[in-house]
Amino acid sequence: MSVGLLAVVDDILSAAMKASAKAAGVVIDDAAVTPQYVQGLTPARELPVVGKIALGSLANKFLIIIPAALLLTAFAPWVLPYLLILGGAYLCFEGAEKVLEWFGVQHGHADEGARNEKKLVLGAVRTDLILSTEIMLISLASLDKGLDIWATLAILAVIALLMTGVVYGAVALLVKIDDIGLKMAKNPVQRVRHTGTRIVRSMPAVFRFISILGTVAMLWVGGHLVLVNLGEVGWHFPVDMLHAVEHALHGLGPVVVWIVDTIISAIAGLLLGLVVVGIVLGIARLFGKTPSFHEGEESPADVHV
Repeated sequence: MSVGLLAVVDDILSAAMKASAKAAGVVIDDAAVTPQYVQGLTPARELPVVGKIALGSLANKFLIIIPAALLLTAFAPWVLPYLLILGGAYLCFEGAEKVLEWFGVQHGHADEGARNEKKLVLGAVRTDLILSTEIMLISLASLDKGLDIWATLAILAVIALLMTGVVYGAVALLVKIDDIGLKMAKNPVQRVRHTGTRIVRSMPAVFRFISILGTVAMLWVGGHLVLVNLGEVGWHFPVDMLHAVEHALHGLGPVVVWIVDTIISAIAGLLLGLVVVGIVLGIARLFGKTPSFHEGEESPADVHV
């Protein structure tokens, strides 16, 4: 009996690792996007906030994404591409708004002094919902055919726990590494002390890079989601053009193909995001309001080196 149970567990873990490997790119994006929500908090609040976001991510996966994915896959699979298009468009919107801030374009959000932790967590969890949806749907599509619903559910549950642990473990390390550097800088051993000082001095530049990477990741993932799923709902021209470029560059190797694919997706995401920002601002002005696009996260423009 125990041997049979171990075999089932081993099969589930193997299937989870195989399926989650195809979503690794989105996991990297998620890990790059999230730290910008924690920047600027007091050190004592960094890990508690990361913990709240991680719990929100688990809730997204177990209470919303997995049940919805299983139900829609069984009864209305045609809805999934439309949901991914909407999610991708939202990521493009967030990314484009941050790019506009780099160039000094503000949208009415004044300096609020202390950062609103509740809004910060809600904004991070909402962005996580979109990225986690793609992670779980890519993983679901990568599973072997013919699995029963319980095996599928078990595999998706393992993937959800694994991905959440990887992403938010990495985020927790990133946001606390400066504290580690400070402790090292007080070490009596000179070499350790110098290493700690270099870590502390480099962290503003590291977080600036992470913030920019997170914004680019939003545009890249959002743009790719929209391009691919427009093809799924019948408008094949955008994704056909993307595939044509990939095919033309195939001889240069997978790295070049991936880089060009990323650039095209990010540009498409930025253009779409700017359109969405314009629409939101236009609608707001019709009603005499000025929308605030911030949810408490730190803009790349606000991260000082």
